[in-house]
Amino acid sequence: MKEHLRDVIEEWAKEKLKAVDAGHDWWHIKRVLVNAKKIHEIEGGDWSVIELAVLLHDVPDPKFFDEEKMMIEIEQVLLDVQLPDSVIQHVLDIIRHLSFSKNWSDMQFDSPEFRIVQDADRLDAIGAIGIARAFSYGGYKGRDFYNPEVKPQNYSNAEEYRNSKSTTINHFYEKLLLLHSQMKTKTGKELAQQRHLYMLEFLKQFYNEIGESF
Repeated sequence: MKEHLRDVIEEWAKEKLKAVDAGHDWWHIKRVLVNAKKIHEIEGGDWSVIELAVLLHDVPDPKFFDEEKMMIEIEQVLLDVQLPDSVIQHVLDIIRHLSFSKNWSDMQFDSPEFRIVQDADRLDAIGAIGIARAFSYGGYKGRDFYNPEVKPQNYSNAEEYRNSKSTTINHFYEKLLLLHSQMKTKTGKELAQQRHLYMLEFLKQFYNEIGESF
């Protein structure tokens, strides 16, 4: 992709993401780009599609935006810079199927580029950064970070997951500790393992400090 086209899309996405919390801001995008590059260099795939999908993937996040409205805006931006229809459709498909909440959807999509983008995004949800993001978002939503009377949930659909008022510590059991086993690429699995172990050590220390067993 030509650099000036990338710059147009990057600036557009950066402006949109000013409205989100610190865990989903532009620096999240930059970190996911780094992760995606590491995986792409080993796994291959079309970098232009991967890069575009990463730059735009959080713009339609339903936690902050009207998802369908933003998907239409994304498509228009990609049309405005005159990208091939096949590239536009591929990018839109990746974004539409990327999030953890899509685990409960019957709509499935797959491509090498999708796997790389999803793994890169999920890597930023685990490890030290994932811990920081979890507590940042919990604070943003005004949630307890720990309450022993509130137990982790097994969600049966995306609506239950999105509307959950669960604690941040519960979020580890409801999502974060599951992600390493859901990585799609060999490289993603390898990168996720160390971050997963770090989260387990964090939880051990957390429970030790409050006098409970892990």
